[in-house]
Amino acid sequence: MEEKIQALVEELSSLTVLDMSKLKKALEEKWDVKAAAAPMMMAAPAVAGDSEAAESTEFDVILEGFPADKKIGIIKVVREVTGLGLKEAKELVESAPKPVKEAAAKSEAEEIQKKFTDSGAKVTLKGV
Repeated sequence: MEEKIQALVEELSSLTVLDMSKLKKALEEKWDVKAAAAPMMMAAPAVAGDSEAAESTEFDVILEGFPADKKIGIIKVVREVTGLGLKEAKELVESAPKPVKEAAAKSEAEEIQKKFTDSGAKVTLKGV
């Protein structure tokens, strides 16, 4: 049984934000429940040292926070970056800090970070 659980944990850890959103919807429909917050994803393992983080080629883009008056603009950027619907994007923004994009190439992650920063959000990049 433990192997089955571990395999499931590994499988869920590999899902994208969009896939997790779809999974949440499917489980809500199947079990006739409403999830309070999307189980977006598990935190990535801690990097052993700064040198490894500097060598990362893929990054997670994490929405840390934003001013309340910028919320609508941030939701628009989330929808643009992730392809989520309005409701899912709003839930993601309201549950910050949350990963918005996983395992993005450095250039893509920096571009996404710039979009969020220009919209007034605080975003961090975490090396994978």
